Amino acid sequence: MNPVPEIRRPLDVAAGRVRARSLPHNDPRHARAHHFLNEEAAALDAHDYDSWLALMTADIRYRMPVPVTVSRSTEGITGAGIDHFDDDWYSLAKRVARLQTEHAWTEDPRSRIRHLVTNVRTFATDGPLESEVESSVLLFRSRGDSRPPELVCAQRIDRLREVAGELRLANRLVLVQESVLRTQNLAIFL
Repeated sequence: MNPVPEIRRPLDVAAGRVRARSLPHNDPRHARAHHFLNEEAAALDAHDYDSWLALMTADIRYRMPVPVTVSRSTEGITGAGIDHFDDDWYSLAKRVARLQTEHAWTEDPRSRIRHLVTNVRTFATDGPLESEVESSVLLFRSRGDSRPPELVCAQRIDRLREVAGELRLANRLVLVQESVLRTQNLAIFL
């Protein structure tokens, strides 16, 4: 099994540089990708983590680097290797399994979450069974009755692959919009 190559363009996107034109919204590849992201968000919002995990390829890489604030003269330089998480299928499966036990105290009581996915742009790739998809996600999270709700805003750069006629997530890079997260933990998925 060959690992999925890391998506190479996130710094251009994060720095606000626009790249190649995306597919038009009436392109069937864009419609499928957008539908995939909506269904994924619905599974996460319903805490249906088994269904969510089934949307991944066996060689998934799911990563959220820690953003580094730099001056314009050093844009593009990041804290390489510093991630909030860098998961493969095994570690995602372990996180899901833990959430389904009584030992997941960070999610007891369970968070009320809502993934708002927008600004979906789909790009053709060299492989006929893959596409690259950019989206923005705003995660609303509320826990208990007395804590204020939390918001996490991020850009996601995904590699979707067709497997047995269905789209699957092969690579996700989550670029959060703040260097210090204001959420108590990352027991949830973006």
